Amino acid sequence: MSGLRWIGRGLLWGAAGYAAGAALVAALRAATGADPLAVEPLILGGYVAGLPAWLLGVGVWDAWAREWLGRPARPPREEGWRRYVAFTTDHKVIGIQYLVTFTLIFLLAGLLALVLRAELARPGRDVLDPAAFNQVMSMHGFLMIAVAVTVVIAGFGNYFVPLMIGAEDMAFPRLNALSYWLIPPIVLLLGASAFAGGWDSGWTAYAPLSLGNRTGQVFMQLSFITLGFSSILGGINFLATILMLRAPGMTWSRLPIFVWGILLTSTMSAFFTQSVAAVLFLSLLDRVIGTGFFAPERGGQPLLYQHLFWFYSHPAVYIMIIPGWVLALEILPHFARKRLFAYGWAVGGLIGVVALSGVVWAHHMFTSGMPDILQSFFLVATELISIPTGLVFLSALGTIWLGRLVLRTPMLFALAVFFNFLIGGITGIFLADVPTDVQLQDTYFVVAHFHYVIVGGEIFALFAGIYYWFPKITGRRYSERLGKVHFWWMFVTFNLTFLPMFWLGVNGMNRRISDYTPDLAGVNLFTTAMAALLGASFVVFLWNAVSSWLRGPAAEADPWRARTLEWRTSSPPPVHNFPAPPVVVSGPYEYGTPRPHAELAASGGQE
Repeated sequence: MSGLRWIGRGLLWGAAGYAAGAALVAALRAATGADPLAVEPLILGGYVAGLPAWLLGVGVWDAWAREWLGRPARPPREEGWRRYVAFTTDHKVIGIQYLVTFTLIFLLAGLLALVLRAELARPGRDVLDPAAFNQVMSMHGFLMIAVAVTVVIAGFGNYFVPLMIGAEDMAFPRLNALSYWLIPPIVLLLGASAFAGGWDSGWTAYAPLSLGNRTGQVFMQLSFITLGFSSILGGINFLATILMLRAPGMTWSRLPIFVWGILLTSTMSAFFTQSVAAVLFLSLLDRVIGTGFFAPERGGQPLLYQHLFWFYSHPAVYIMIIPGWVLALEILPHFARKRLFAYGWAVGGLIGVVALSGVVWAHHMFTSGMPDILQSFFLVATELISIPTGLVFLSALGTIWLGRLVLRTPMLFALAVFFNFLIGGITGIFLADVPTDVQLQDTYFVVAHFHYVIVGGEIFALFAGIYYWFPKITGRRYSERLGKVHFWWMFVTFNLTFLPMFWLGVNGMNRRISDYTPDLAGVNLFTTAMAALLGASFVVFLWNAVSSWLRGPAAEADPWRARTLEWRTSSPPPVHNFPAPPVVVSGPYEYGTPRPHAELAASGGQE
C-alpha cells in the first residue's frame, strides 16, 4: 500500500476510533446519570481511542502490528518523493520529515508573530481585540515551543546521529517512525481548537485560567501531551542508539560533540517530559471530570501546577538550546580548521548544565510568594548554571582563536549563535536575581531575553545546520551568495527587533497585553517594522533552499573537507549509510593539513 493511501486510511481509522471513543464515554455517562452530551468528556474519550487508531491506520498495523499476530509485515516500498509521506523506518527520511514539518510550523508561527506585532505597532485597537490577541499569542507561543523542542534533535538528530556514529539506522526504527507520526494529530488538534473557541492561557496553560476558559483549551492540552509522548519515545530511541550502536573505535572521547549534545538532551527528554505530561493530564481531569488537583474552589493548589510545569519547562529550555550549542560547536572546527578547543571541558560543561537544570525551575516563580529561603536557593542554583555554560562558550572562543576561519554561510550562522546567546545569557542574570526579577517579571524584558536564547540560539543554529548539511541531504549545492544575504538580513533585523524590547520591558511594557501607554509608541512602531523585515528574510532562504534542491549543481561527498563520519559516504547517503561498517581510528576534529583554508575555500556553496 502506498504512503498516501496509508495516510487516507489513518484519517479514516482515526475518525472511526474517535467516534467510537466518544460514543463509549457518552454511554458510560448516561449509565451513571451524567450528561451524556457534555462536550469535553467526549473530546477526551475520542482522543484516547482515536490516536491509536490513527497510528494503526497510517502504518503501524501493516509495518509492525501484523507481526504480533504471526503475519508478515508489509513495510512501504516507496521511491522518490512518496517515501516522505509514508510510514518509513529509514532514519534519514524521518529526519527530513521532521525538518520539513517543523520548518513549515516555524514559518506559520512567525506569521502569527507578525500579526501580533501589527496590533502592537500603535497604541489602541487596530487589528485584534484583546481576546483575539491572547488567542493568537497563545497559538504562536505553543507552535514556537513545539518547534524549539523538536526541530534540531528530531530533524538533524534522526538524520545524522546514526551516520556520525557509524550505525545503519536507529536502534528502534519502527518506534522512530511512530514518534514522527504522532505529530500530524497535534496539527489536527490545534486546528480543532480554533473551531472550539481557541484558548487564551498562553503556552503555559496555567491553572486556574486553563480550567475555566473555552473548550479549545482541551485540544491544546491534548496536543501538548501528544508532543510529550513523541519526545519521550524519541529520547529513549536516541539513548539506545548512541549507547549501543557506535562503530568499532567510536569511544566516548571520539564522539562528535553534536552526538554528545543529542545524548544529553535525550536524557532530559526521557526524564523531565513525564512531569509536564502528568501535570497537563491532571489539569484535564480537573476540567473534564471535576477532580481538584489545581482548582482552588475544590481545595486544589494552583501553585502546584506551576511547580510541576516548570520542573519540566526550565529543563526544556536546555532541551531546546543544547542541540543549538552543539550544532554550532560541530561546525566551528571544520571552518576554523582546528580541533575543538577543550573538547573534554566542553562535554563536562554540557553534563554540568544537564545536572543543574533540574534544580533551577522556581526562578520562574519568584513573584509567586515563595519563602525567602527558597528564593535564595533558586537564585544561587540559577547563577551556578552559568559556570558550565561558560565552559561551552570558552570552547567556542578557543576554537576560533587563531583559527584559519572560512566565513561561509554555515560558519556565519554558527558564530551568530554564540553572539546572540551571549546577550540572552547576560540578560538572564537580571531574571535570576530576585530584586531585579520582581521588577522585570512579565515585561518585554522577558520576551527579549527568551527570544535571544531560543531564536537567537537554537533557530540560528537550525539554519547553520541546514546550510552545513544541505549538500549531504540533497546532493546539491546551494547559492552561497543568497545564503550570505539571508544571514546578514536575518542577523541584523533580528537584533533590531529584539534589542529594543529590553528597553520596553525596563520602561514598564507588559507582555501578553495588546495595548500600552502612548510614550512607548515610537519604539513599538520601530520594532514592528524590523519584525516585518525579519520575516521577509525567510523568503530568501525558501527560494535558495527549494531552487537549489530542485536544480542546484551536484555536490561532492565531502564539500567542506570535514572529518566526521557522515562525510565519509555519498551525498545523499545510501539506504544503509555505509558500504561496509566503518572502523574509527581517530577523533572527529583532527586537523593539521597544509593550507586547509585554501582547500576549503574552493568547495562548498555555489557562487
